[in-house]
Amino acid sequence: MESVGDVMKRQTSRFPYQELVAQIMKDPDVAAFIQEKSLNQEELNRSISKFNQYITERNKFLRGDADYIARGYRPILIMNQGYADVSYEETPELLAAQKEAAIKNRMKLMNLPASLKTVSFSDFNPDDARRFPVFERLIEFSETYPNAKRGLYLYGDFGVGKSFMMAALAHELSEKRSASTTLIHYPSFVVDVKNAIGNGLVKDLIDEIKLSQILILDDIGAEQSTPWVRDEVLQVILQHRMQENLPTFFTSNFSFSDLELHFSKGRNGADETWEARRLMERIRYLAEEIRLEGENRR
Repeated sequence: MESVGDVMKRQTSRFPYQELVAQIMKDPDVAAFIQEKSLNQEELNRSISKFNQYITERNKFLRGDADYIARGYRPILIMNQGYADVSYEETPELLAAQKEAAIKNRMKLMNLPASLKTVSFSDFNPDDARRFPVFERLIEFSETYPNAKRGLYLYGDFGVGKSFMMAALAHELSEKRSASTTLIHYPSFVVDVKNAIGNGLVKDLIDEIKLSQILILDDIGAEQSTPWVRDEVLQVILQHRMQENLPTFFTSNFSFSDLELHFSKGRNGADETWEARRLMERIRYLAEEIRLEGENRR
């Protein structure tokens, strides 16, 4: 990369130094800086090379030159112990990108499409809010968190937007409350837990989920449940979250009553209604049941 001194020498060889200085001083940004900082003659003399460097870098930045090395940052003039110097500050575009990246990093998706990280409340139009009263409940939760503790249990037909709404809530909580949310496709999680039996990682998986700041269990009831998964996995997760008042949300195709029937099926067709009711007590404590109406959007 060509040094500032080399640039000055090359430019001076083409026309007199004083003419170059005059040209630099006429630059609107430089002139405004000189006036703002009230630079005296000595300070001006010491700053000429830095003014020239600033103009060069600024023009590269504005043109989007490939050899501009400070991508995402724009050059600015600052004072540095009695003379002007060049510094760099983040562009609004970089700040926006960093903010969005931080929001997404606080949203942990397990076996769910990465595209859900970009969903937000702004994706809902006024018609959505009127057709889906639950939307107002999600807004209320996000506005009152962390005081809000009880989550929602959204159930309804396939494709009505249950996962979409939960992802929007997670995005809002991350953006406005800096809260971390774990969104899990529960049927896939059950498979992961069963596969973890052989390598002894079941407890690690359960602990990771039960300790989540905010937890969303998506599509509960669609899994191939067993008494062991129900009692030794899900029960443990929900028991801890109930004891610690950790916000927990659910989506399902089943109502509470249908989900209880789902969990009451034991081995070889045995009736385990009591065990199912015990689990449902925890779900009812953690979340309010709301039916989500709508047409299939898939």
